[in-house]
Amino acid sequence: MKVTDVERILVDVPFTPRQHKITTQSVSTVYNWSILELCKVTTDTGHIGWGETVIHYTFGRVTDEGVERVKGRSPAELMNDDSLGAGLQMALFDVVGKILEVPVYELIGTKIRDRTPISWWSIDASPEDWAAEAKDAVENGYINFKNKPRPWWDVVTQVETIIQVVPSDFKLDLDPNSSLRDAETAIPVMKKLEKYDNVAIFETPIPQEDIEGNKQIREAISRPIAMHFGNPAYLTGIQEEVCDGYVIGGGKSAVVRQGILSAEANKPFWLQLVGNGLTTTWAGHLGAALTHATWPAITCLNLYSHHLLERSIEVADGCQCVPNAPGLGVEVDEEAVERYRVPQDKLEACREKGELYIHPQPEIIHTVVYPDGSCLHMAGQGLSYFNAGHGPAYAEGVRLQLWLNDGSKEWADLFARAREQPVHDKIG
Repeated sequence: MKVTDVERILVDVPFTPRQHKITTQSVSTVYNWSILELCKVTTDTGHIGWGETVIHYTFGRVTDEGVERVKGRSPAELMNDDSLGAGLQMALFDVVGKILEVPVYELIGTKIRDRTPISWWSIDASPEDWAAEAKDAVENGYINFKNKPRPWWDVVTQVETIIQVVPSDFKLDLDPNSSLRDAETAIPVMKKLEKYDNVAIFETPIPQEDIEGNKQIREAISRPIAMHFGNPAYLTGIQEEVCDGYVIGGGKSAVVRQGILSAEANKPFWLQLVGNGLTTTWAGHLGAALTHATWPAITCLNLYSHHLLERSIEVADGCQCVPNAPGLGVEVDEEAVERYRVPQDKLEACREKGELYIHPQPEIIHTVVYPDGSCLHMAGQGLSYFNAGHGPAYAEGVRLQLWLNDGSKEWADLFARAREQPVHDKIG
């Protein structure tokens, strides 16, 4: 068996209406995750394999060099090479499984489970939007929701608003992305949050390299603490007991290696492999073969209005079923792929500039409003500004106010100033 062709197809899959609003109004670039590159690998046996890359997020994009490297060679020879990038590696596993008539999980290891846990996900948003997302999560069979607390929203209010609309056993995993800064700042906030039974796991509340601070948090807080695998170094983290489990992502070989090391330390983990239907299925196969993949995977599937599959992925009791058919075990909806394909003229315009296809940044002034009436206008800055020590890491009653470009001179003047650096002001 040899690879005879690799077709790369760029698609732009709309997010659900609420997630479109959340992601375009957020202080983030998640709105570009709608842009996916599909890899369609054909072999001389007549089999076709599919893979998927979120080009503005993934651990590794597919390159022209990688595509040329696999052509004319056995897909089994190269499928474990993470340097090929997310979509191409996934497609090679898919096609090898189809040729050998075995599911992908059999190419990875011994199957441990038929159903793998999966989480709903959202970037930062208002308490009301998070609550609406949580309600949708419950209606769609999820029992976990991973959220992104940020210094411009009162996370206690956000949690309280969510728990009004979800069952008592619905769990929230909170990821401040280091924004709680240090143990002294983080512990009082986390103490407030752990009073709620729905709060399940905290991920990276403070910088992971702060070993002493993370040890203090783990001793003080009753909920598990998750960290991205490898920071601090594996042996240091185990010896110092800085966390209860891991976040694992990357290519197949890296994921399997980290999964085995997690098992040796008896640490659970969640797989963080962001993408649409193909990626979510791929995560299911990996989770089926890794013993300690017991925390709900983060794929962000719920962002997308279409899974690009003939049959959408269904979640029940917080889990997805792992297909038993050859390869990934799912069929790509090629009509949907064509419907969402990025037009050739747009691609050519990007190539001429030597750029990747990307959505323009929304023109929004994000104003952080504090209870005392003070405020901070931002235009393009985000979490890094706060993590550098500017502004409080948490403020009770804080909220975000948006000012979209209305064409006024007042908006343009403030936007220009705020792009240079955030502007401190007073409301009223």
